[in-house]
Order: sequence, then C-alpha cells, then structure tokens
Amino acid sequence: MTNQTLVEIFLNHCAVERGLSKNTVAAYRRDLDKFVIFLSEAKLAIAEATSANIIDFAGFLRNSGLSESSIARHVVAIRSLYAFLSKDQGIDNVAIEVNPPKIPKRLPKALTISDIESMIASNGEDIAGVRNKALIETLYATGARVSEIVQLNVGDISRSEGNTVTVKVRGKGGKERLVPMGKFAQHALDQYLTRSRPTMLKNAREEALFLNEKRGTRLTRQSAWQIVMKAAERAGIERDISPHALRHSFATHLLDGGADIRVVQELLGHSSVTTTQIYTLVTIDKLRESYASAHPRSR
Repeated sequence: MTNQTLVEIFLNHCAVERGLSKNTVAAYRRDLDKFVIFLSEAKLAIAEATSANIIDFAGFLRNSGLSESSIARHVVAIRSLYAFLSKDQGIDNVAIEVNPPKIPKRLPKALTISDIESMIASNGEDIAGVRNKALIETLYATGARVSEIVQLNVGDISRSEGNTVTVKVRGKGGKERLVPMGKFAQHALDQYLTRSRPTMLKNAREEALFLNEKRGTRLTRQSAWQIVMKAAERAGIERDISPHALRHSFATHLLDGGADIRVVQELLGHSSVTTTQIYTLVTIDKLRESYASAHPRSR
C-alpha cells in the first residue's frame, strides 16, 4: 500500500470507529500529509521509516519555524498513526519511543465579568444582534467549545418543571453531557427563539439552534468565531479574543466562586481532572496577588 493509502485508512478509522470530530480528523490529515511528503522526498515508505526519521521530521518542522506546540501536535498524530498501523497492518510501531516536545503550561486568559457584559451589550436589537447576544451568553453560560455550540439543535434545549433550562452538549468522541443554563442566558436564548430564529428560518425542517441570518442554515464555526471577535472589538477589548476565551472564563469564574473542580471537569467535558487543573493555577495566582497586596508582612 502507498503511504497515502495507509493514512486514509487511519483517518477513516478515526472518523468512523473512534468518532473523532471533523476538525480533529482534518488536523490529523494536514499534519500527516506533511509527514508523507517528508518521507516521499527521502524515498521512504511509512513501513520503512525509523524513529530517527520521525525525529528528523520534528527537526525539519523546527527549522521551518513551527512552534513547539505545533511540532508536538505533529508527533502525536504520527504516534497515533503508527499505533493504529501496528495493530491493523502489522507495521512496526517505530514511533512508540518518540515523545513530543514538552510544552510549558500557559495559563488561560480569562475575561472579566465586565468584559463579557460589554461584549454582550455591544450587540444591537436587530435580528442578528439578538442572535449574537444569545450565542455569547450560551458560550459563557455553558463553557462549551464553539464547535459544540454550533452543533446544537433546538431539541437539545430542555426545561424542567422548575423552569430550569439544561443544554445537551455533544463533546469529543460523541460523548454527551448536560449543562445547566443561568437566567441571563435563558432570557437571551428565549429572545432569540421568539424574535430572531423564526425570521431567519427558511426551511421548517431545519433543526439547528443557531442560524445564519441570510441562508437560514446552521451557523458555521467560522461565523461564530467572527461574531465573538467583533463583539470584543466593539467592547473595546484590546487583546485578541476567541470563543475559547469564554470557555476559559467560564471555568475560572466558577472556581473563583468556590465550585468543586470535579464539577467544573464534568461541565467542561474533560475526560481527566488533570486537564481542568490548569484553571486552578489562575485562581492560585489571584490568591497570591491578594495576599501580597493585603498581608502586612508579605513583602
């Protein structure tokens, strides 16, 4: 089999059997295509490559100016490829001893509550503005990834007898989790569902929660990203803001408010609590700052 055929078999396995998202599979494809080109220039087949070739590829990426995190992502993709091929095709797993470079932990940058309020308020009362308010409120209220939010259907929003609203979020690997929604987000979503969505809707069978105002189809991840970025600009936030900043803020604000880390882990959809623990570093830094400024013998 050709190198490209082996990669396609692996990608199909990731999409069908492992249920990885389209974005994850696409990222694997981009990274592995570079590896295949690198091997082709060396006239090597995937089955013939050695761990030294993979290390050389990492060096090639580094010399090309890629960051350590990008190099690590490429190495992880290659390790996943060989782990699969060793079981499926009997190819030696030469990547098992090649470790991705260690990435220093970077603390998430959380927005302030006033920043978020300003972003929401920066939207108008027209059809798109009402939708944009609901989108930002939902991102912050649930802590969901933007890819998870744009995949929501109207049927994923449910109300209990006490009028508590919960959102069924589909995370990585198709795992589902239920996330409660606060009053502000509930109100913004109700406004959108009664005032904006019916006007945007072109096909009565469209199930998507958030719609494109012109086509009436599901809002794309890229469009949601632009909505958040433009709201941040209008709010006068000078640093680059992405939808993920709202997820960071959701986790940080919950922990600042005394939420249990296991609860935050569940709400974020993290498979391991160690992933969630990076947010505790943010709150510890705030404690240090408060201590340094308030304690008479801290200096």
